[in-house]
Amino acid sequence: MEIRSEDVVIPVAGGHSMGAYCARPDDDGPRPAVLVFMEIFGVNAHIRDVADRVACEGYVALAPDYFHRTGPGAEFAYDEAGMALGMERLGALTADEMVADIHGAVDYLRSQPGVRGDRIGAIGFCIGGHMAYLAACESDIQAAASFYGGGITAAKGPGGGASTLSKSPGIKGRVLCFFGGQDAMIPKGQVTKIRAALKAAAPQHEVREPQVHQRRAISGLGLKRLFVGGRRVAGPVQ
Repeated sequence: MEIRSEDVVIPVAGGHSMGAYCARPDDDGPRPAVLVFMEIFGVNAHIRDVADRVACEGYVALAPDYFHRTGPGAEFAYDEAGMALGMERLGALTADEMVADIHGAVDYLRSQPGVRGDRIGAIGFCIGGHMAYLAACESDIQAAASFYGGGITAAKGPGGGASTLSKSPGIKGRVLCFFGGQDAMIPKGQVTKIRAALKAAAPQHEVREPQVHQRRAISGLGLKRLFVGGRRVAGPVQ
């Protein structure tokens, strides 16, 4: 499928503007849409490639830069220096700002004539996986796929306040979570808590733990599960 892409600017509550990368099939739609939430390394070549791959499956894919308040447009390398810079910006996030960015991105998609506003889902990686889970709790998106979302079970949410896990009763759609069975950063006990919260709050959910520790490997498995396995993030393309 032929696609086209562009950088866009999204208004966010509080008078902020958030950059984003948008990829979509090269037609007028309307199409379902998927939010692609980045890792701590920014909307880099990898995240843009994920968005392009989602678009090739028939979706409008939007990758918002939710570090726009502290370092808009930043892209960091997958090395120790990049990790340190990404973690610094991660530490500046607050849950209220994250939710504002989620709503801004959803509102932007719904304002586009080529998007089906009733068919919006989200995927995210690492802190983006946390964002995808939070989006499922705090918005009316139809589905969310969280890839190794860190910090979901923390006692407090980003910036303090209620934990993200405690917001699980707000989930309205389908949730799919992937965690590495050998990922020491998200131990089994945390995954067990997420399973229990989803069992109580989200009738349509699935938690997968492939026995790998390399997170990029999980990402590949997840995309295959979502798009090749026949279970799409936001419903069938129509």
